[in-house]
Amino acid sequence: MELTNSVTKKAIVYLRVSTEEQVENFSLETQERICAQEAERKGFEIIQVFKEEGKSAKNITGRPVLIELLEFCRRNRRNIDALIVYRLDRLSRQVGDFLAIKKKLNEYQIALLSTSEPTGNTATEKFVETMLASFAQMDNDIRSERTKNGLRARFLAGLTSGTPPLGYKSENGYIIKDPKTWDKVIEAWKLMATGTKTLQEMANLMNEWGVTQRYKGKENKVRKQALSVMFRNKYYLGILTSEKYPEEVRGQHVAMVTEELFYRVQAVIDGRNNSIHLPVSRRNKDNIEFPLRRLVLCGICKQPLTGGWSKGKKARYAYYRCQHGCNMPSISAYKLHNATLQYLSGITPTREALDAFIALLRRTYYQRVVQLQKRKEQADSELKRLYEMRQALIQKNLSGVFSDEIFKEQNKLIEEQITTVQVTKDDALLAKYNLEAIVKFMKDKFSNLPQTYQMSTLSQIRVLLCSIAPSGLVWDYSSYCNTEISPIYQSIHQFADPQVGSSAEERI
Repeated sequence: MELTNSVTKKAIVYLRVSTEEQVENFSLETQERICAQEAERKGFEIIQVFKEEGKSAKNITGRPVLIELLEFCRRNRRNIDALIVYRLDRLSRQVGDFLAIKKKLNEYQIALLSTSEPTGNTATEKFVETMLASFAQMDNDIRSERTKNGLRARFLAGLTSGTPPLGYKSENGYIIKDPKTWDKVIEAWKLMATGTKTLQEMANLMNEWGVTQRYKGKENKVRKQALSVMFRNKYYLGILTSEKYPEEVRGQHVAMVTEELFYRVQAVIDGRNNSIHLPVSRRNKDNIEFPLRRLVLCGICKQPLTGGWSKGKKARYAYYRCQHGCNMPSISAYKLHNATLQYLSGITPTREALDAFIALLRRTYYQRVVQLQKRKEQADSELKRLYEMRQALIQKNLSGVFSDEIFKEQNKLIEEQITTVQVTKDDALLAKYNLEAIVKFMKDKFSNLPQTYQMSTLSQIRVLLCSIAPSGLVWDYSSYCNTEISPIYQSIHQFADPQVGSSAEERI
């Protein structure tokens, strides 16, 4: 736009309000009315009004209307006499940016006028303008410092800032369980700990469950990248961490997983597991022809055997071999398969041992149910008392008996106790197990281990063999030997023996 010269002095107006200033009598309408009154009083005709809403004055970038104003001044420098603002901090709250804008206006010979502050070209007026810009920056810096200190104090108090992760939700300023996703996320942690799922497979499964993640105001499908972050997040342990602060603090929210489960998942993601020599959690590509790959160890070097094919004159043959330089002969897949069936047959518990173990399992289960029910009742009573204490604390704070500082300190202590009781209560424990289903499973699967092995899928074979021999099945190139059997299988297998029955019962 090109403006024509006239005797009347021309002025433009710049108005700005940030989101937080909307409620502080800085509305654009208020600023425009006062600027119009000032222009009329000083004999200016307003030819253009520039309005910038919801923008901070911490810097020039991100303020397109201000950039448009400066370009307008450059193109029409001969036809503009003044720029009118409600206050100098409308232009900028940074001294450097303010001086840069003022320099541009001086080059265009455009005066800067404030409706509420002294402005002009004398030495005193220039000094006052700079000082006022400095005050605006100091106010900005103080606000920023207070915000940072407040966020840090909130973090150290164990309170969550921002949106909580999947499985939690914010309600009345507190982080609580999200009933829609809590159980499903716990199940995802447990399933991930088995090592049978990749991140992508886990994401697909959670999407089938109907789990969604809120992103940019919309519900979106779960992605493996999001799960990679989720399974690394100590928030689920009840611990708050931050990229800004070095501390790790105990949060006021209820932990979702135990340390054992959390670090087992870390081992799965890292492809390692220090507690199990041959991890069921290690990634193992499915191959129907080699179900024992990585599950059987070389008797010489104790490293997992791998599988491969040998080409004969008329067909290909499946073999297992050690790939770590032991120079031992390859083992026919057929031979190793039959040896595994024979080995499982030898460790299958007798009917008497299995019945005795199941009887102990029933007795222990019902004892545990009684204990858990009693603990739940005690926890409910304790929670009721703590909630009443917190309500009384709130009332005393509102009536002025307790200051805000005392209220925050005492409320934090009560919240810590509530969190502890909630974790102790753990309502899901009572309904976690179906005893009769477990008994049926044991009778079906334990009574004939070779048959169970042959009817299992590849992933089930890995679970079966790794639960029997956590360190792996050791093959000495003639038979299985020196294989370390898990204590639970030893107890089941030997339970009917009077000499070891009592000690096995103590271990169980």
